[in-house]
Amino acid sequence: MAKLIAIHPQNPQQRLVTQVVEVLKAGGVIAYPTDSGYALGTMLGNKNGLEKIRQIRSLSKRHDFTLMMRDLSHIGEYAKLNNNAFRLLKKILPGAYTFILQGSRDVPKRLLHEKKKTIGVRVSSHGVVQALLEELGEPLMSVSLILKGFEFYDINDVQDAVDNQVDLIIDDGYCPPEPTTVIDLSGEAVVIIRHGAGDTSLIV
Repeated sequence: MAKLIAIHPQNPQQRLVTQVVEVLKAGGVIAYPTDSGYALGTMLGNKNGLEKIRQIRSLSKRHDFTLMMRDLSHIGEYAKLNNNAFRLLKKILPGAYTFILQGSRDVPKRLLHEKKKTIGVRVSSHGVVQALLEELGEPLMSVSLILKGFEFYDINDVQDAVDNQVDLIIDDGYCPPEPTTVIDLSGEAVVIIRHGAGDTSLIV
């Protein structure tokens, strides 16, 4: 059974954030709230955690993971940004967007798209996510918590689905699923792949 920790979404308690980071650093997998619903996360170099998440979600080896980043400067360490991409990200982040970018040499090859060598990156505005990443000091490997036959609106839904499959679940109340807007910045043009929670009127 997963450890359950209730963290305040606007004012995350530091001692509880530290407990979550300790679980991550010990190789754990967590279910945590974001500004676009619940997600599964583990540390960047955690191969076992990666496989565990693949098993929970029944994902193929080709499924793209997302790097959950603390801020824009963090992105530059793991992905290649041209001037246009940098300006766009600066204008609209943080928020409910996933950006597809060319990965840098610091990204493990197993996380990059097999042919395109791209990676998805996010900077969430969610207070708990920001606090976790600040304490952790590096990105989280992350995928949305989506399972056939389940809908995830609050902690009871999450516990019913993954209580015996993850190491820790964060409860911060009501957290409805609302997919991110996905924007491909890996080529010359800006391509909106999926319209979601992020406002696309800001993208020109």
